[in-house]
Amino acid sequence: MNVAANELLTSTRSSEAAPSKKKSKAKAQRKWGDEAPTESEMATLDFSSDKPEDTSGQVNPQDLQSLVDQSSLGTRTQDGMYEVKDWEFGSDKDTDNAIANALMKPLEQKTASSSLGTIGSLFARLTGSKVLTEADLKPVLEGMKQHLMKKNVAMDIAEKVCEGVGETLVGQKVGGFQTTSAAVRLALSTSLTRILTPKTSTDLLLSIKTKRSSALSSTQQRMPYSITFVGVNGVGKSTNLSKVCFWLIQNGLRVLIAACDTFRSGAVEQLRVHVRNLSMLGVNGAADSKGRVELFERGYGKDAAGIAREAISYARDNEFDVVLVDTAGRMQDNEPLMRALAKLVAVNNPDKIIFVGEALVGNEAVDQLTKFDRALRDFSSASGAGKGRGIDGMLVTKWDTVDDKVGAALSMTYVTGQPIIFVGCGQTYTDLRQLRVANVVQAILSD
Repeated sequence: MNVAANELLTSTRSSEAAPSKKKSKAKAQRKWGDEAPTESEMATLDFSSDKPEDTSGQVNPQDLQSLVDQSSLGTRTQDGMYEVKDWEFGSDKDTDNAIANALMKPLEQKTASSSLGTIGSLFARLTGSKVLTEADLKPVLEGMKQHLMKKNVAMDIAEKVCEGVGETLVGQKVGGFQTTSAAVRLALSTSLTRILTPKTSTDLLLSIKTKRSSALSSTQQRMPYSITFVGVNGVGKSTNLSKVCFWLIQNGLRVLIAACDTFRSGAVEQLRVHVRNLSMLGVNGAADSKGRVELFERGYGKDAAGIAREAISYARDNEFDVVLVDTAGRMQDNEPLMRALAKLVAVNNPDKIIFVGEALVGNEAVDQLTKFDRALRDFSSASGAGKGRGIDGMLVTKWDTVDDKVGAALSMTYVTGQPIIFVGCGQTYTDLRQLRVANVVQAILSD
């Protein structure tokens, strides 16, 4: 009896243990134990390092398709330069007379649901020949301010824009609704255009070529053109830096990416993957550009200013045309981190400092830019490097998520007086756009 009972107990335990053995087979590929992993196991876990080249030397077409959106590719000019596409908003027929259409609605409908429609209903009362006064314009300008805020314009900036429009309109003699709506449309459009029009050149290629072709003495070495990307956490600095790198490679320039984010885990590996991908994309999509882009990194926990200096020296000695400096994201109120960023700027004196910001932010855009610009100027001048450096331009990310609510562009340009050089609008290397002032004005005025 004891023998039979033992056999029964043994068979029962083995049947209970059987399912657990089947489950363990699903994870047999990875081992987490005391033994050192084999080379094959390490290769299985390698998701970021360069893989051994295929013996055939051919690049998988699917890999190229996932990296480049053919519909987003830019165009070649007559002299062979690669230009990114312009961001376009709607069509001219729909947006050319957006304000006029919005102002006309109250005449056709008894109720107006839009903010600009409300403005039209207010102006509809001003019939006959009349000189506009501040009292007449006050409710109109309030409605205009609400419209701008709906478009994601920061409140302070919306108020200042409306003040400027009011100053233009006070004292004007208007006759009838049509003349009034035209005056409002012209005044607001002119104000927005004046703010958005760049006061400095947005042609980065021209600046790079000018520096690279300037005359040097026999004892001087030609320095690369350096661009530093700064901004708060999570806005997409590294991703959009790689898009700018693709654009530069397409224009025949050799680019060195300096990994100066020595704080965030995975920051260096992220750039390594971008460099590997960009190496697959040669000029005009040819699968060979390994010599055109490299990564310069010194790991984590190091001084970012020192790494940037070493990268620029390495680029000078190895004849790179451009150095793109990736920095760690930081909040604008963190004084120690802002001082560290100002040190990087003071030590290396980059040719361009580009602030990377989100299109999604409203009032926060003003706070971020104001404090970044002020901190860079104050702390870099205090370091003894002479005159402080501020923001030279902006790159606005996640532009494809806001539709016509493009007020962040107006807020950022108003605060710094500097241009928006590019906007990011997707997740492939071709998803970079240029902004035209007329298109942004159309989007803001659209109802």
